[in-house]
Amino acid sequence: MSSIIAALQERILVLDGAMGTMLQQYKFTEEDYRGQRFKDYPIALKGNNDLLSITQPEAIKTIHAKYFEAGADIIETNTFSATTIAMADYKMEDLVYELNYQSAKLAREVAEAFTAKEPHKPRFVAGSMGPTNRSANMSPDVNDPGYRAITFEELRIAYKAQAEALIDGGVDVLLIETVFDTLNAKAALFAIEQIKEERHLDIPIMLSGTITDASGRTLSGQTAEAFLISVSHIPLLSIGFNCALGANLLQPHLEAIAGKTDFAVSAHPNAGLPNAFGAYDETPEEMGEQIEAYLKKDLINIVGGCCGTTPEHIEVIANLAAKYKPRNCAALSGVEG
Repeated sequence: MSSIIAALQERILVLDGAMGTMLQQYKFTEEDYRGQRFKDYPIALKGNNDLLSITQPEAIKTIHAKYFEAGADIIETNTFSATTIAMADYKMEDLVYELNYQSAKLAREVAEAFTAKEPHKPRFVAGSMGPTNRSANMSPDVNDPGYRAITFEELRIAYKAQAEALIDGGVDVLLIETVFDTLNAKAALFAIEQIKEERHLDIPIMLSGTITDASGRTLSGQTAEAFLISVSHIPLLSIGFNCALGANLLQPHLEAIAGKTDFAVSAHPNAGLPNAFGAYDETPEEMGEQIEAYLKKDLINIVGGCCGTTPEHIEVIANLAAKYKPRNCAALSGVEG
């Protein structure tokens, strides 16, 4: 933990870009997703990107390496949907430990190779923990507002299993990201605190919410400031926002929290908003211009990209981040490195 804190004190850290955007370029077929091991699996597996850590590991490692080459300090594991809850769609709940462990191991191998080449710039691995496809706070049935598709306890169990495997695989940080329902995030945070107590370890936690539309709120109804307040009882490494919005639309929400927290602040926005075909058209230069506004206003400590971003986007962001000092952060000062 001390090494990433030391790095944050020195510079703005750069997170990688989108895994899914890069995987789309491979145009993997159903057979590619299955590989030899799952060739007779009874249901379709195409679209289960997390499975590619097992069936197409070289592709995953290549993507990680491209982001490091572009200037990233932190790469995310290919585990956004690797919980028993999300994997139920593919009847692969039993694979959750292996998916997370293998994904963390692949990322760790690439990170260590780059750190060995450039010891002055240590590389880090963040264990990606997505929001799942269920909400603990909201009913999926408009005719039954009291109904919940999942409980806090079910989420806690699922997140604990994921986090344990990521830690076993060698991640440096756990990143709870794209939080649309803070109750889901609290289940993840509670699970991680349990692991820390049981294992007598102190792994840093990054938490990243998502503001879903122009209302300036998360899907479960919180403003940026309310989101910050509701999770500030946990000692976080960083808090911030990702996904849903482009960099320019995300800025007001970063401004809302940057002056009100001692935690580091992170942002990994989309490459603009999707076009009519669901693709992202914002160029690295266009996105970089918007990101620079964060840097000029001293809003962030960690910056990267979400949907639609590529190594080209991250390279522009990394070059800009190198010109600015990190936001002064009380939670990082005075920590033994």
